Amino acid sequence: VKLSAVTFYYPSRRDKPALTDYNLNVAPGERVALVGPSGAGKSTVFNLLLRFYDPQNGHVTVDGKDLRMLRSEDIRACYSLVPQDPAIFSANAYENIRFSKPDSDDSAVRLAARTAGIEEFIDSLPDGFSTFLGEKGLRLSGGQKQRLAIARAILRDPPILLLDEATSALDAESEQTVQVALERLMQGRTTIVIAHRLATVQKADRIIVMDQGRVVAEGNHETLVSQGGLYARLAALQFDQNNSKE
Repeated sequence: VKLSAVTFYYPSRRDKPALTDYNLNVAPGERVALVGPSGAGKSTVFNLLLRFYDPQNGHVTVDGKDLRMLRSEDIRACYSLVPQDPAIFSANAYENIRFSKPDSDDSAVRLAARTAGIEEFIDSLPDGFSTFLGEKGLRLSGGQKQRLAIARAILRDPPILLLDEATSALDAESEQTVQVALERLMQGRTTIVIAHRLATVQKADRIIVMDQGRVVAEGNHETLVSQGGLYARLAALQFDQNNSKE
């Protein structure tokens, strides 16, 4: 996955670039985290990877192929996205998980749910996997919705995984459970993570620190903390807050 000298303006913000001369190169199987303050351009990177937009300058490539040369369905077949607030449809659990790969049989759906750590909960519902999950998943907690989204990604079995604040809205116990499911999902995949909670990205192979649409630093957690700068300030602020809550 590669963004090369990318500059991008949203159509509604022609006066200010969301990304400026931005470069990112993610190797196969690598786990890379994008961190930085709101407005740094992290979500814009995902928007370009999914080809919701094309950059005004530069190139976005996957396996050396410019996304402009590929069909939208071929591009999105490369990815699974686990968002902060996953969409849960007015359907049963089988249909909700199978959404990511409609030709999957029931046993494959069950295996994905088991790997995501949600099979036992679904089986406890009145009609098991045939239970209607309610409008927007009213029967599910935040953590259960996230694990269902992870089950979708497992079923899809993509080479590239995009995690967009996948645990930021969860309480500590739910976050820990979902993190275990995410670890299973990330095995053997190229993974790009957007995170505000730095505790969730300390195990990343590489952390890309962004600010105002540019890369301002990169390295692992320990290196970036030792360098000072934006990442060290964010880390000090978050971990000090966590300690004060305890």
